[in-house]
Amino acid sequence: MDGREVTTFRRRLLRWYAQAGRDLPWKGEQDPYRVWLREIMLQQTTVAAVLPYLERFLAQFPTIKALANADEAAVLRQWEGLGYYSRARNLRKAAQKIVTSYGGQLPPAASELEKLPGIGRYTAGAIASFAYDQPAAIVEANTERLYCRLLGFGDDPRTTSGRKTLWEFAARLVPKIQPGQFNQALMDLGATVCTPRQPHCESCPVKLHCQAFQQNRVAEIPQLARKAEITEVVEAAVAIRCEGKWLLRQRGAKERWAGMWDFPRFPLEHPADATVLPVNSLREGVMTQTGHDIVPLLQIAEIRHSVTRYKITLRCFVAELAVGQPPWEQADVTWVEANRFSTYPLSVTGRKLADRLKNGLL
Repeated sequence: MDGREVTTFRRRLLRWYAQAGRDLPWKGEQDPYRVWLREIMLQQTTVAAVLPYLERFLAQFPTIKALANADEAAVLRQWEGLGYYSRARNLRKAAQKIVTSYGGQLPPAASELEKLPGIGRYTAGAIASFAYDQPAAIVEANTERLYCRLLGFGDDPRTTSGRKTLWEFAARLVPKIQPGQFNQALMDLGATVCTPRQPHCESCPVKLHCQAFQQNRVAEIPQLARKAEITEVVEAAVAIRCEGKWLLRQRGAKERWAGMWDFPRFPLEHPADATVLPVNSLREGVMTQTGHDIVPLLQIAEIRHSVTRYKITLRCFVAELAVGQPPWEQADVTWVEANRFSTYPLSVTGRKLADRLKNGLL
């Protein structure tokens, strides 16, 4: 697009947005802290799922300073269920840096925002434009698809050259006046009109600017990412009881759900026969993770879930300490009464097992 086309494109898009843009609950919200939180939460999560989390998070951590001063466990507990827990840890780290380096206020420039933990190029552009009305470009799932079709870009948008092309195009489009509203209009158009399948091209306000539409190539643009191969895994979770308490273990920095608490959990090497209690495997796994020897008793549940490219069957067992084993504690191992499970951040499946134990479903 040349300069005149860009101007026409902007005008048509904003006119459409005023009439047909999504009525999001935070429409027009410009509080930098709220904008930052919601943008981090919305990564790989739906709007409907984010709403209750956002309000609960803000109720416990109403300011950036409150978040900076919070214990990591408290932050993870509020994040529990959203997944991708490194995002929550980075929120806290970024809040601490904002307090020490920026006087407790998010900086308005995208270039400064990108220096904060967990804030990438898109999130920086979103905060800068939505909260501070800075002319910062954005590229995320909805706008990536929209840009590819507008440009007739048939190559892979996820390559280095593809990303460069799209970011340069986004920077040319964003206006100096009302850039936040313009960026939201782009995202809304991608989400509601320029959809991945069966886009509503006839009702698109900018179809005359769209190369894919003009060339009848909308269905083949953008190039789809290759689907990851799914690996099926069987794991064990072992709830160990002693004197009315249950053992919880904090997961290490290199483990999935790092920093969260969980029951000892590990892959089962020979899981083929689900009717057999894998005594030796359970004892070895628990000993490796906690140093405790156990007597496995029974399986009480089987939970199926997915994490990235893994489809996991989690077999949940109850066990007791072996005779003569003291229930010692260490930095990453503790014994907890069932009614105190709610004070610990657990994975979704860990919470399901904890709820069964709390409700006596053995």
